[in-house]
Amino acid sequence: MEPNVFDKVHDIDLKKTMETSYIDYAMSVIAARALPDVRDGLKPVQRRVLFSMIELNNGPDKPHRKCARIVGDTMGKYHPHGDSSIYGALVNMAQKWSTRYPLVDGHGNFGSVDGDGAAAMRYTEARLSKISMEMLADINKDTVDFAPNFDETEKEPVVLPSRYPNLLVNGTSGIAVGMATNIPPHNLREVIAGVVKIIDNRVEEGRETSLEEILEIVKGPDFPTGATILGRAGIEEAYRTGRGKIRVRAVYDIETLANGKNRIVVTELPYMVNKARLIEKIAELVKEKKVDGITDLRDESNREGMRVCIELRRDVNANVLMNRLLKHTQLQDTFGVIMLALVNNEPRILNLKQMLEYYLQHQEEVVTRRTKYDLNKAEERAHILEGLIKALDHIDEVIKIIRGSANVADAKAQLMERFALSEIQAQAIVDMRLRALTGLEREKLENEYRELMAKIAELKAILADEKKLLGVIREEIIVISDKYGDERRTAIGYDEYDMSAEDLIPDDDVVVAMTNFGYIKRMSSDNFKSQNRGGKGIKGMQTIDEDYIEDLLMTTNHHYVMFFTNTGRVYRLKAYEIPEAGRTARGTAIVNLLQLMPGEKITSIIAMKEFEDDKYLFMATRNGMVKKTSLKEYENVRKNGLQAIVLRENDELIEVKRTDNTEDIFLVTKKGMCIRFHETDVRVTGRVSMGVIGMKFDEDDEVIGMQMSSQGECLLVASEYGYGKRTPIEEFNCQNRGGKGVRCYKIIDKTGDLIGAKLVDNSREIMLITNEGIIIKMSVNDISIIGRNTSGVKLMSIDPDSGIAVASIAKVRESENNPDDEDLEDDITDDDDMEEEGKTEQGSEEMPEN
Repeated sequence: MEPNVFDKVHDIDLKKTMETSYIDYAMSVIAARALPDVRDGLKPVQRRVLFSMIELNNGPDKPHRKCARIVGDTMGKYHPHGDSSIYGALVNMAQKWSTRYPLVDGHGNFGSVDGDGAAAMRYTEARLSKISMEMLADINKDTVDFAPNFDETEKEPVVLPSRYPNLLVNGTSGIAVGMATNIPPHNLREVIAGVVKIIDNRVEEGRETSLEEILEIVKGPDFPTGATILGRAGIEEAYRTGRGKIRVRAVYDIETLANGKNRIVVTELPYMVNKARLIEKIAELVKEKKVDGITDLRDESNREGMRVCIELRRDVNANVLMNRLLKHTQLQDTFGVIMLALVNNEPRILNLKQMLEYYLQHQEEVVTRRTKYDLNKAEERAHILEGLIKALDHIDEVIKIIRGSANVADAKAQLMERFALSEIQAQAIVDMRLRALTGLEREKLENEYRELMAKIAELKAILADEKKLLGVIREEIIVISDKYGDERRTAIGYDEYDMSAEDLIPDDDVVVAMTNFGYIKRMSSDNFKSQNRGGKGIKGMQTIDEDYIEDLLMTTNHHYVMFFTNTGRVYRLKAYEIPEAGRTARGTAIVNLLQLMPGEKITSIIAMKEFEDDKYLFMATRNGMVKKTSLKEYENVRKNGLQAIVLRENDELIEVKRTDNTEDIFLVTKKGMCIRFHETDVRVTGRVSMGVIGMKFDEDDEVIGMQMSSQGECLLVASEYGYGKRTPIEEFNCQNRGGKGVRCYKIIDKTGDLIGAKLVDNSREIMLITNEGIIIKMSVNDISIIGRNTSGVKLMSIDPDSGIAVASIAKVRESENNPDDEDLEDDITDDDDMEEEGKTEQGSEEMPEN
């Protein structure tokens, strides 16, 4: 018996077989599984799912369909692989936290940010979302090529028409063999604006668009989960080269609770971070003692949004702890961008401009093919209409021919011969109904013919002129942008390590406002206008109960803002690092920006551009100590602050000024005493010194203000109940430091204690701020000049029994918008302040001099 031919062992070269087999497998994964097409941004499985759904008539206007049915159809017709891979792709396209603009509208349990999986496909339902109809728009108008499916029983699209740039808009990630792609999602409006820019430059100026122009429009990725991108360096690198690292940080807020404890509330996480696993990781760090100070960790997320609460011990510095969490957990994550996509079925790394250009090329082809299809259909219909109109012109003869014919074929042949018609036209005449003979029907045919001819002319014009074609694309894509576009979710913040960030920020004039409770904000300087003495004022900041604005200063974005605290420490920020907010907004708690110690409060703010050798910082404490130190010693302020002065027990730093060693210093106490001495009386001491005695006073008294003689010609003082006055500084003789000084204000029951003292010029304006946040601004000229031992005039209407009192006063300064001006440099360090809206006028009530 002949041996079975199948039993024969074939000798093969393993090396060759492995090479050919593995290369075939690798090519298949690269070209037909893991990587998206540059034109529609979809992988084959996603494209097939969407096409199956449109074939099932499963659009956004129809009811949801069982996912098992969709998966079954996709698997049986187009995608001969496991159902789990198909359902996985379907679920991913429906998850709001995975896909920026979901392509599938899911119904049922589609998983969660905590990494829960979706329910089985027999339980869930889905349909196409509205925006995915734009992916499939005009697919039946021969806009894209179709190829046979795996068993050649069906046709499937090679690519979708994709009427918006889905590759960038929804991004994608995929691991092939020897290569991977990771394209972040983007904001629809920005990406479409980028495409429109390319079209406009080509149509209007006939030129290519540079990458720089597109970078101005497409700011950076826009993740569905929000969060903040740190700096632009990574984004720029990715957009220029196709590869880059983008650092993404969670959005969090440090809240101070009523019992004095702090808590960190996380509201947005970086893209693709699993919330449940993140919370586990934090708990693990606490358990392993890598992070100390967390007393409670709760996930308070609900349908309204994400909220993870991290409660801290009372003695813990929230900022320091947050930095540890950012370092050890995915609260800060890196998104590695690899902009790899298939171009003509070959994998290529593309920059931002190339991606948009390939997309536009695809759209030109889609719209050209659609226009040709529409033109073809219109010409076919016009051809039939021409025949019908010709028949109606000779209707009697047509009827005679048809009646006299033996059969339809004979009738058609005679009509074609007699009127020179085509077979299609003759068939249409034979099929014509009697109702077409009425006048109205004839008119309808003629109108339709006229409209068709206009449409044909328009379609031919589009095909003949590339600019017209681009105009059509532009119009249609802008409609999509208006219909589906939304605001950015991901903010782009500053990266402390990214030096190029500062160059991108204009050095504009800004006003920095800070409240007694420690809320701070930055505003543009044109928010405020003037008002008269005696008015009631208007709100300048939304404050919580018993909070009020304490410090306001005018500066520019690139100045350093130095923060001195009651405990004698100094911190520093660039002005642009303070978050911007509207005129009535409350601002950000300062603990979010500075690593303050528990119980530490900001008492003085100074803005400065640079740290010169011949300039000094002059400090005063509540108990009358003063100190002078070279500015150079404060050049390198660490993140966790720097000791600015050493304080005795129960003393606090109350005011800091920048001087040049030529000033006279004024110290004013709340009981109305004032001393004037020359600053050369105070020797220069180091940063970590205590200073010397500046003023002596009674036990129940304390220093409320320190001013320099160059700040004004008159000493303006204001009391709790809204009284005040100006006194020329000549009335205060210079004496040695350490004395008791002279009386500068007569305190009576009606006035209350002094709360503020400023040296002012006639041209100045000042603001009074109450403990309820009401602000009134007035010209200094309106305030009487009176002698030292008097109680002054009424500046603000306040009822002493109401519990309202003036909390602080501040000087206002108009900016010349010129940061290089010497005067401005000097003046910018005062409490230079804002102007308020609206005008009210009331009579001023003077008190008799005593």
